[in-house]
Amino acid sequence: MLKSLKRISYFVLVGWMFVSCSQDEDVIPKGDNLAMGNPSEAGTDFANYFIQKEQYAMSYNSYRGTPNWVSWHLSSAWLGSAPRQDDFRGDNTLPDSFYRVLPSDYTGSGFDRGHNAPSADRTLTITDNSATFLMSNMIPQAPNNNQQTWANLENYCRKLVSQGNELYIIMGQYGKGGTGSAGFKETLAGGKVTVPNRIWKVIVVLPVGTNDVSRVTSGTRVIAIDTPNSNNVSSSWGTYRTTVDAIEAKTGYDILSNVPTAIQNVLEAVEDNGPTS
Repeated sequence: MLKSLKRISYFVLVGWMFVSCSQDEDVIPKGDNLAMGNPSEAGTDFANYFIQKEQYAMSYNSYRGTPNWVSWHLSSAWLGSAPRQDDFRGDNTLPDSFYRVLPSDYTGSGFDRGHNAPSADRTLTITDNSATFLMSNMIPQAPNNNQQTWANLENYCRKLVSQGNELYIIMGQYGKGGTGSAGFKETLAGGKVTVPNRIWKVIVVLPVGTNDVSRVTSGTRVIAIDTPNSNNVSSSWGTYRTTVDAIEAKTGYDILSNVPTAIQNVLEAVEDNGPTS
């Protein structure tokens, strides 16, 4: 019943986005960034604030100064030759009452401005790439975690796309306190930005097609990882594989809420054992 109600909430929340949208076929390949569901039923709460951008969707936490989670679709339709913009900046679309995190808030902290939706997943246009550099898409991430473990996983995701797949990816974080290159910290910017303790990602892998959610079956590959936000991490992301159920138990989210419950129950209990490179 809970998961059914969450599916209803999702369609009520984002249905307005499709009322005036063109039904042109050339729009379809980019997919719906929130197709697998709204994991936290994000809406207007300041700790769980729903943001829909063309390039990704998220739940933003104004008290933590970071997203709770970010969800995006990855396929060849999103990839091109647009260069990395590196235009880190505050997100001026946030409500006026929110603190708008600045790039300088991370300066000297020992933590990277860690993308949720990666720059290299949005290279079709300069606008798409630039959107990933909004600080609302960032978390304080230990450099080795960001530049090695997560970079390796992100590269593997794009390899899966090159092999004829499309992916639905949800990334998030929880807890407080991580260890960067300058040691352990719980917050940055005078307490305005919380350093997460754990960082997770769930990846649904599908062969390229249409009606994507309806094509998720009990045999679909789902990769779930949960890493410590620490500089002392393995560069091999496969070390941190877990189950969606385990991440849901830690976060309270319903991560694949638009997938039929019977299929969820199978997929979310399985730890991936597929290739890692």
